[in-house]
Amino acid sequence: MTNLLIVEDDMFLADIYLTKFREAGFQVELAQDGKDGLRRAQELQPDVILLDIVMPNMDGFEVLQKLRGDMAVKTCIILLTNLGQKEDQERGMQLGADAYLIKAHYTPTEVVVKVQEVLAKKNESRRNESR
Repeated sequence: MTNLLIVEDDMFLADIYLTKFREAGFQVELAQDGKDGLRRAQELQPDVILLDIVMPNMDGFEVLQKLRGDMAVKTCIILLTNLGQKEDQERGMQLGADAYLIKAHYTPTEVVVKVQEVLAKKNESRRNESR
């Protein structure tokens, strides 16, 4: 079973994603802000982190930077945000995100499919690296 951490401050949205991912067979944990997300990511070492950017206490860019820099977490990290500007997307990818999804472009069901696709690609590249 794939472990997923959702870091999202909008509880209505978080509940929708929680339900959709559980229906798809994921083991799901939830964090409601950046600081909590960082702490939970360190504790849980999930397979995938779905990370919002605009959040209280610590934004998603800072969380991503800490996870990729300070801790060198190998977890698949997908930014899921309403920030659609090209500069934001480039910044997210430069900081080490595996994918950048704009919430308005995907239904929750489509987000599940995209996460599965990104995770499959990441796992395939890991298998190729270990050969």
